[in-house]
Amino acid sequence: MNNFKQAILAGQRMLGTWMMTGSDTVAEAMATVGFDFLVLDQEHVAVDTLEAIRIDRAIRSVNPLTTPLYRLAGNEVVLLKRALDGGAMSLMIPFINTVEDARKAVESAYYPPYGKRGFAAMHRASGWGGNAEFVREAREALCLILQLETPEAIANVGAMAEIEGITGFFIGPGDLSSSMGHPGNPSHPDVQAMIKRGLDACKQLGKPCGIVGGNPELVNRYQQMGFTFVALASDMSFLISRAKEQLGAIRGEDVQIRGGEVY
Repeated sequence: MNNFKQAILAGQRMLGTWMMTGSDTVAEAMATVGFDFLVLDQEHVAVDTLEAIRIDRAIRSVNPLTTPLYRLAGNEVVLLKRALDGGAMSLMIPFINTVEDARKAVESAYYPPYGKRGFAAMHRASGWGGNAEFVREAREALCLILQLETPEAIANVGAMAEIEGITGFFIGPGDLSSSMGHPGNPSHPDVQAMIKRGLDACKQLGKPCGIVGGNPELVNRYQQMGFTFVALASDMSFLISRAKEQLGAIRGEDVQIRGGEVY
């Protein structure tokens, strides 16, 4: 059973953060804070499969209610296979622009007849071959989130949603703003209008939709707009901002960092 998947399908608001340090120790500590999910970034962080498993173990060891949400490095068959065989139950696939991209992700993530995932019996996800119900449970538990990071992707979300096996979508405001000519400025009116367009489409399709905001004000705004799961900043930005605030206090400076627009 995947508590995160069940929660977002039921429309429950879920709050998480991004893991940019690549540290299992930091992940273990962040899992004690109370976030519903922690995004284990493998796209912009140099985290390989074995390191991802260590981070996953660290999170689950202290808080089984905090979901490790793997953001993979790309929409590649072997990356999905290794993450799933390693025990991942919730995947986020970046830069999905077309129906063909979405179908590739689904086929890579599910065993036949629903997909084309390669089969192996002896791995962590199957309890090292000890779970006879693994294939069925894997299909039921898998949470597959596709990232929409361009206007093209948002225009195609309706056709993507027709593919069976997609749990929901995630709008990447940083890449979306860049693709629209406003890099690092998700609050630009044109970008915000595109974000709303994507969210409204997901609502009409009955699909949960997530996003990330770099500060509490943005996260509150996104929740009020109706996003189901929202990530607040990242472990790295929390670390740096707190260090700057404490250093400023020692130097007699009033330093208060609310976070930027991206994480």
